[in-house]
Amino acid sequence: MPDDEQGTDDFAQRTAAAEELPLTDRADAFAALHDELRTRLESGGSASA
Repeated sequence: MPDDEQGTDDFAQRTAAAEELPLTDRADAFAALHDELRTRLESGGSASA
């Protein structure tokens, strides 16, 4: 599987796992995903970084 697909699958799994959490924990999980994606975009990294 190419790295981009692996990164997409990982993101999808982490997003699905966050959806299953209680609301307060879900907010923290999505904030962490947001921060990671922002860092990747700002550094020019790929989704699989």
